[in-house]
Amino acid sequence: MAKSAQDIVQLIDERGIEYIKVGVFDIDGVLRGKYLKKDKFLSALDTGFGFCDVVLGWDSNDQLYDNVKFTGWHTAYPDAPVRLVPDSARELPLEPDTLLVLGEFTGAAEKLCPRGVLRRVLERADAMGLAVQAACEYEFFLFEETPHSVREKNYQSLKSVTPGFFGYSVLRNSVHAEIYHDLLRLCQEMEMPLEGLHTETGPGVIEAALLHDTALAAADNGALFKTFTKVWAQRLDMMATFMAKWSSEYPGQSGHIHISLQHKDSGANAFYDAGEAQGMAAVQRWFVGGQQQLMPEFLAMVASTVNSYRRMVPGMWAPLDATWGIENRTCALRVIPGGEKSQRVEYRIAAADMNPYLAMAAAIASGLQGIEDKIEPTAAVVGNAYDQTHPGALRLPQTLYEAAERLRDSAAARALFGSEFVEHFSQTRIWEEREFRKAVTDWELQRYFEII
Repeated sequence: MAKSAQDIVQLIDERGIEYIKVGVFDIDGVLRGKYLKKDKFLSALDTGFGFCDVVLGWDSNDQLYDNVKFTGWHTAYPDAPVRLVPDSARELPLEPDTLLVLGEFTGAAEKLCPRGVLRRVLERADAMGLAVQAACEYEFFLFEETPHSVREKNYQSLKSVTPGFFGYSVLRNSVHAEIYHDLLRLCQEMEMPLEGLHTETGPGVIEAALLHDTALAAADNGALFKTFTKVWAQRLDMMATFMAKWSSEYPGQSGHIHISLQHKDSGANAFYDAGEAQGMAAVQRWFVGGQQQLMPEFLAMVASTVNSYRRMVPGMWAPLDATWGIENRTCALRVIPGGEKSQRVEYRIAAADMNPYLAMAAAIASGLQGIEDKIEPTAAVVGNAYDQTHPGALRLPQTLYEAAERLRDSAAARALFGSEFVEHFSQTRIWEEREFRKAVTDWELQRYFEII
């Protein structure tokens, strides 16, 4: 596929493509974009284009924030400059003879742009002589529903594609082989290939592991996978949800991130040392130490919706504290001994609702800080982390509001991500929690309507 501006121009000419889809990912990881006619696109490829900055000033429901400074009625929502990213270009198999090219905000808006936040973190790694590889894996539920039917049902009594609990089921993926192969093929053709795809435990739940790549490409792929899995499903009269927890009856949906570091000069895995226990080099130990120490302060960037915290309850496969262990899935950080080729850390606190750019930025930046400061982690957890008492410093915020306040007050976050981003993002999360507090839930009606 085209990976330079010159390649894209040549491909457009060869195929006679008249319209190109462009898009930017917003604060919530939602792809916002439009079609550009060829001439306008080619001009934008050279000099960029303007995109209304309201996409940085509204929530996932298009409701305008009333508590942010960067944009709002007080600025009259002007256009913000966007640059196109040529090496993000890819085919859109669901739209023949159409290309998708991602962009990112520049100018003053660049400080708030999720892709820009991650890119700046990776520039820091580069300055430290390190290259970052990463991969996202997602669990998502698939329903025989449409955007209309879920609303008509008020999101109750939804019909999943398959019933019951049947994790790693060969029966299910054989009966529905066409669905699995269709999604595998789509991801391959869109250059976000899957390393694995299988049923998880729960009705209609599937887990997809994307192939590892450079961290920025991995974040692009993760964000695009969520977007186009939804597109693919809806075109087949199905719906995919990446909520952290859509039902109280089933476990939440994870969005784990696998991370490894390489020495730029040698290409060697910086996390691996054959002479250390579990092959865990000092660099990996400090990386985990930084992640562990800063996770409570950065959690809002990882668990960024009210629903994220519905998943973080005992016994639901979601960590409750900033713990780590060797091959321990009850911890927030799982060190995976894999030798020179695959020694890595799995950032397990993230859920499927994460914005992969911001979650990855938080996971990587905290680890880099650990390397710079040589932060030693606590003792690795052995056994069930849920049954053990951990130091108070490892306690994670229990609500989005608490997490947003911790981020806003974090000196480390401001140093690593910039005060403009921290101030803006923390206010958007406070808004999100405030919007939730306006709602009267089914639980409240059932509990209080008659009795109280």
